[in-house]
Amino acid sequence: MGRIKVRNLLLSKKLKRSETRLLIIDDNQIRYNEILELFQNKDHLVHATLLDDLHSFEKQLNISWDIVIFGRAYDLKIEQTITLIQASSQINIPVLLLKPDDYQTEQYPSYIHKGIYDVVNLDYPERFYIGLIRALSYSRTLQGQRHLLNELENAKNQAQALVQERHKAVALLQEGIHIEANDEYLKLFGLTSQDELIGLPILDILQPKNLPDFKNRFKKVSQGQFELARFEIDTFNHHAQSENPLKIEFLPASEDDAIQITIETQSAVPANTSQAESNNSNNKNSIFQQISRTLLNQPAKANALILFRLASIPDPVLNASWNTSKDYFNQIAGFIKEQTNSTVFKVDTALFAILVQAESAHILESRLSGLLALEKPQLISIGDLTYPLQLKLGFSPITLSTFNESGFEKVLATAYNTALPKRESESDLQLAATLQDTKIDLVPNEISTPHLELIDPEVSTPNPTVTAVDIVQATAQTPLSEPTTPHTILEMEPTQQRSPLLATIQKNLEKGDIHLKYQQLYDKQDSSLYTYEVTSGLIYENQWKKLSSLIELDEDVELSIKLDRWILVEACKQLHNFITQYPEAKLIVNLNRHILFNDKQFPELVAKLITIVGSKLSHPLILQFDEEDIAKNIVESQKQIAVLRDHGAEISIRNFGTSISSEAILKQIDVSLLTLDEKYTQMLNNDSTMQKLQELIESYLVIKPVELLLQNLNDMNAFANAWNVDVRYLQGEYFQKKLDHLTDVQDQ
Repeated sequence: MGRIKVRNLLLSKKLKRSETRLLIIDDNQIRYNEILELFQNKDHLVHATLLDDLHSFEKQLNISWDIVIFGRAYDLKIEQTITLIQASSQINIPVLLLKPDDYQTEQYPSYIHKGIYDVVNLDYPERFYIGLIRALSYSRTLQGQRHLLNELENAKNQAQALVQERHKAVALLQEGIHIEANDEYLKLFGLTSQDELIGLPILDILQPKNLPDFKNRFKKVSQGQFELARFEIDTFNHHAQSENPLKIEFLPASEDDAIQITIETQSAVPANTSQAESNNSNNKNSIFQQISRTLLNQPAKANALILFRLASIPDPVLNASWNTSKDYFNQIAGFIKEQTNSTVFKVDTALFAILVQAESAHILESRLSGLLALEKPQLISIGDLTYPLQLKLGFSPITLSTFNESGFEKVLATAYNTALPKRESESDLQLAATLQDTKIDLVPNEISTPHLELIDPEVSTPNPTVTAVDIVQATAQTPLSEPTTPHTILEMEPTQQRSPLLATIQKNLEKGDIHLKYQQLYDKQDSSLYTYEVTSGLIYENQWKKLSSLIELDEDVELSIKLDRWILVEACKQLHNFITQYPEAKLIVNLNRHILFNDKQFPELVAKLITIVGSKLSHPLILQFDEEDIAKNIVESQKQIAVLRDHGAEISIRNFGTSISSEAILKQIDVSLLTLDEKYTQMLNNDSTMQKLQELIESYLVIKPVELLLQNLNDMNAFANAWNVDVRYLQGEYFQKKLDHLTDVQDQ
């Protein structure tokens, strides 16, 4: 009986027949030589590049690679490498990590979760080689898949082009005489057969109204000058006059001395169908094919088509120039892409679609309801001007067994007419009722000038009838104190006029048109992946107005508190919905100082919200206040923040490092997170200031081991350099832009 030969196909010669492209990041030339020698000894063709700095790596990301091998680098960490690759066009390059000197086997899962393909050890050459071959095979499989998809797309486009070509009237000419024509050409000019056409001059058929212009153009074409060979004419031929103007193009033909004439025609379109409708039908078929391929290549248990349409066309757009109007409609797709991180399909003018997928119907519903925030009024910038945008969203579930081309129009119609689901669970209703149930009981004093020492606050004489005017007048006079008489709910005096901005805030608050923006943070430790900062704003005088630290709110403390309560409740609604998808999600909510110092029910409100959200985390809410506000009265801040922490909230300070009180705040107040001021981000631009930033950070960490966040890392250079200082969280548009709903940056 013969022996059966068993072998691993990965070790066949297939991978050796093409050049392997290796990008090696290491400061050790000897290891680089060992890797190349190992490949060459196995008869591989290898093209490799060695580098050990960030600047060179950025350049090499523009080149196609099979594998990236990371050892050590001057100013580049493995986490940076993975992040920069995943943000590039080569998102799927497998990254192999050369075993670090201090490597422990229990670290392996964490490296894999960070995005490492595998950890390899050059001390064991054969095992190292097999690890590289596995990575290379995976890389080539992905490249092949991408290539096949591109080929499929090209074939589809070519097929569509052929179909469109067949719908054109085409004829061949020699010395201006017809020698051949297709059926479309014959039909266009009322002919029944080629016999009627062959031998007739082009002028007898086209009968152009502007004869001199046509003769001049045709003469140049006959001489081989095809620069002006595409133009329009009006014809006297009564059979073709309904097609005026005729869109004509002359092209060189394969036959000697022959010229091809092509005329666009609608004759292939049914009599009751316009050319625009026909083109739209072709477009829908193309969208269907793309969605079908996605469903095939990326299957999911629950799928839905989301349709975006304009709620209305703003008058400024209707009255704008052609270019402005065109840019406006073109930017709608970009807005949707930015907000959803999905492929956007243009169904029709101002009508767009995306595909949303999930692992269950429950999670799909959560994702769809999260998109409701995109129906709020938005702004689109064109040049130096901004224009309003408001979208209406709808959806249609996709059932894979019945999803076909003939029924795609029905899917679109359903999505057009079906509003997104609103999750009205018991917790949602409790959150919505929380704001209504809690009356505003204000401390009748405002904060004083900066107060840095730990001393007992002065006790002010209570005023039995306190108004918002009293609050404003007391701002620069009296520190916060515990009132000795029952609090009075403050009302605006009838004679007091609100500023236009405050009136707009009040109006938008009543309508629920305050915008919340969510921005995901990057956690260097990879343990808190779903932390989001919440900022608030509104559209005021056709511009975006940020609401945190808004000076005008000092004029109306009660409105400021109502605003922050609404922000908290709305953010908790979104969090309650989002933890269906990501149970470990938590929020950093930016608030103004008035709710901290003047709302006696604030701690109870926070505790109630945390309970209703139902997170499995012990501290899903981080409340963030401005350093300047905390510095104005550290004593009272310390007391109020301690109460909030007792009620389940974590505390963060934003714009940290802007006042002389920074170290005092860090010593005296129990905070969990510090968001460093934007000026510190600028220090990442060069090595000397970066070193000073690191020294400053170390001085803060000596005082208290808190978590630090660098903000406004909006480009690759800033984001990459932030890895060279000891901050835990990175935030900026390079990782994720501020969005109107919660979403994971890795959602595709």
